[in-house]
Amino acid sequence: MSLASTSAAMRRKRHRRGLLSEYLAMALLICKGYRLIAWRTKTPVGEIDLIMRRGQTLAFIEVKGRRSHAEAAHAVHTKNQSRVVRAAQYFLAGHPHYAQSEIRFDVCLIAWYRWPQHLPHAFY
Repeated sequence: MSLASTSAAMRRKRHRRGLLSEYLAMALLICKGYRLIAWRTKTPVGEIDLIMRRGQTLAFIEVKGRRSHAEAAHAVHTKNQSRVVRAAQYFLAGHPHYAQSEIRFDVCLIAWYRWPQHLPHAFY
């Protein structure tokens, strides 16, 4: 097996794990009463993993999956946070009907064989 095919296989594996993490986070939040607005929203300034609404609150959610919750929390650094905020601003500019919503930035931590952790108001 060549190095190129090995790295491609690793990329596919990481991509699948990322999708699974987002599905788990989405399922948790739906069980908590949130409604999915958008998933994997791409903007010119970055991607938002999940956009969900509960009542008048619109939550932009960064999902991190790692071996432990501590590793996942450590992976949400300032660069991630500012990217999500810029992407949220871009999203809101294109969807003015959400202007009256309370805006929140949450994190959902996924650790294998553990319950997901939802952290409301995680940043900004």
